[in-house]
Amino acid sequence: MDTPSRTFLQKLLETPSPSGYEQEIQAVVRGYAAEFAEEIRTDTHGNVYLTRFAADRANAPRILLAGHCDQIGLMVQHIDSEGFLYVQPIGGWDVQILLGQHLTVWSAGGPIPGVVARKAIHLLTPEERKKVPEFTDIWVDIGGKNKEEVEALVKAGDPVTFELGVRELQNGLVASPALDDKVGLWVVTEALRQLRGRTLTASTTSVSTVAEEIGLRGATTAAYSVDPQVGIAVDVCHATDTPGGDKKQLGDVKCGAGPVLFRGPNINPRVFAMLEETAKAHGIPVQVRGVSRATGTDANAIQISRAGVATALIGIPNRYMHSPVEVAHRDDLASAAKLLAEFCAAVGPQHDWTP
Repeated sequence: MDTPSRTFLQKLLETPSPSGYEQEIQAVVRGYAAEFAEEIRTDTHGNVYLTRFAADRANAPRILLAGHCDQIGLMVQHIDSEGFLYVQPIGGWDVQILLGQHLTVWSAGGPIPGVVARKAIHLLTPEERKKVPEFTDIWVDIGGKNKEEVEALVKAGDPVTFELGVRELQNGLVASPALDDKVGLWVVTEALRQLRGRTLTASTTSVSTVAEEIGLRGATTAAYSVDPQVGIAVDVCHATDTPGGDKKQLGDVKCGAGPVLFRGPNINPRVFAMLEETAKAHGIPVQVRGVSRATGTDANAIQISRAGVATALIGIPNRYMHSPVEVAHRDDLASAAKLLAEFCAAVGPQHDWTP
């Protein structure tokens, strides 16, 4: 990664974007892409479209690259008389991951630090110790004295995230909340940047999609809007190179061994084949994984848009998904971006995606 793209990734990971609250991160995307996107637009759903056009724009096929900008989060539901916040989840949560974490409430007046907790271990009954807590059993403490003081700072509906930030680990690995799927957003944006200055025979639109974590909602409307012939989603996938990684179910997927090309009923075989051939031609390392059903990614919504789209899915191997310590390898991101750029540069009107 060069300095601008590395800084862009850092900024994405430090910017809050729970589903439904993506406005701030979309401003980051628009600002960064202003130097290389020929067209930038935002729809009423909140999706941001970045496009580079083919030389023969009228007759060129359209490619859609999708990376969702939203992250799992929490929402303030209730403030009790003592000023403690009760929250409900936005997206899929393992509530046990939350206990003892530093959080940030993103209020209208600015970020407010807090912690999430429940009764201390000493005070739990034997039955409570065996039970997985519900969201009604935990609370967020921002240090307020009472309800009146806290209500002057926080309102019902304010979003909450883990404390955001990036930590560098050994051997090119990074840890951060919300790698799912800000790494995918980075990849599709970087791929478009790498197309700058190249003569294209297919118009390419990279979309920062919203609301993926609550049902692929942004990709559904974005695919309808762009009406592409080819659509490629970039999302995280489970790395199995840790203790407990189930290779029998998820395949042998390693961080740092390259992005994952998926095969299966959610994937157009001709698009998969061209991605694999492009990787070989340019010396880009990739891993291949099968998925036997429709995926829980933007690829699912893209594939069945309008009369159908020739769809593919690229995965960035990710450890500890939907936690505050998600881990991925920088090289996998860079390889995925290069692969997409070379693929898009090679697509033209001559390609037939009919299986």
